[in-house]
Amino acid sequence: VVSGNVSLYNETNGVAIPPTPAVGAVGLISDLTYFATLSGLKEGDHLILVGETTGWLGASIYHREVNGSEAGAPPPVDLGVEKRNGDFVRGLVTSRRARACHDLSDGGLIVAAAEMAMASGVGVALSAAPEGLPTHGWLFGEDQARYLISVGDNDLNAILTTAADRKIPCVSVGRVRGTDFAVEGLLSLPVSELETAHERFLPELMN
Repeated sequence: VVSGNVSLYNETNGVAIPPTPAVGAVGLISDLTYFATLSGLKEGDHLILVGETTGWLGASIYHREVNGSEAGAPPPVDLGVEKRNGDFVRGLVTSRRARACHDLSDGGLIVAAAEMAMASGVGVALSAAPEGLPTHGWLFGEDQARYLISVGDNDLNAILTTAADRKIPCVSVGRVRGTDFAVEGLLSLPVSELETAHERFLPELMN
């Protein structure tokens, strides 16, 4: 734990600043000639979601921004599952089968996919929610121990089979294609519009 609320004046506009510890993690990359970031999407890639999705929305960005509430418990954390899923994804990266990778945290699947699309300058088409899962839970749920990765055609089936053999939830959730960010049956808009909205937020706030 490297930091927290360290200012001598812990409120803004008469409102107390929430307790905010900052935790740093340091790792070792053994081969700097190859590692995966969120900006490596290529036309035609398959998007794979690693980890179980139940649509957890307690204490989520969705609840805060859409419903105006911070109610509910945050998602439960299972450290064993975190390590298992993380090791699996790291293996895909080091074997050069994962071309891009992004953890799923604030905002869930749709935010991670949008960030990858903007960073890569390509379009993304996400699949509709699976049967039995509400659309908002599928797109914005913040279940833990999840990653979004992109892989090529030749690696898709092998990765899904390996994950199934290891009992790791792993499902194809879309494709990289074109210049639009889309969710099946729900929305489609140019990635350039996302970029404009994303990049203007801070200047507008400061003005």
